[in-house]
Amino acid sequence: MVSPSRTLEAAHSPGGATTPRSAALVDEVRAVVGRGLPPDATAHLVGEALAPHLGADDLLTPEQHEGDPHRYRQHLLHAEPDGSFSVVALVWLPGQSTSIHDHVAWCVTGVHHGEEHERRYRLRPAESAAAQARLVPTQDVVSPTGTVAGFAPPGDIHRVWNGGTGTAISLHLYGADVSRLGSSVRRVYELPEAHEGQPKAGA
Repeated sequence: MVSPSRTLEAAHSPGGATTPRSAALVDEVRAVVGRGLPPDATAHLVGEALAPHLGADDLLTPEQHEGDPHRYRQHLLHAEPDGSFSVVALVWLPGQSTSIHDHVAWCVTGVHHGEEHERRYRLRPAESAAAQARLVPTQDVVSPTGTVAGFAPPGDIHRVWNGGTGTAISLHLYGADVSRLGSSVRRVYELPEAHEGQPKAGA
């Protein structure tokens, strides 16, 4: 089943204090978004802006490092007043994960602490009226601290989780106002996987 959704299994924290470094990142992202480039190009340039900040001790406040024992936690760092982009920090305790989902807009992710696991998919349509669409895994990725990835719909179906033994923290930047929408998710996929060989490993 493919269901429209704008919520995931995240614990949400209201927007909190910013640091000088996170404020500088917002300024850099604002300059990129203000150029009005296509989504793929915007995501690429936003990723370039994000990369130098990852792993810096002064990027997040102590409260923005805090997780939730029941589900991964989303700390809203910034939502642009015109709705053009948002910045959030996601804190993952071991084993916490998202559903399989895609997004309402371009997205850039960067691993700030620990490592993030991801499985990417493509959707194989149903071959007949009696058949069901299936998800085809295309790539498994383990991203250590400092890794940046950017993408834009379509072709942005994935699941993310913390497969390690320690806390993982990642920065997610979206071309939408997640404070208004609740999340960046367009659809959640509850479909069987088509086993067409093993997905390629990547880093």
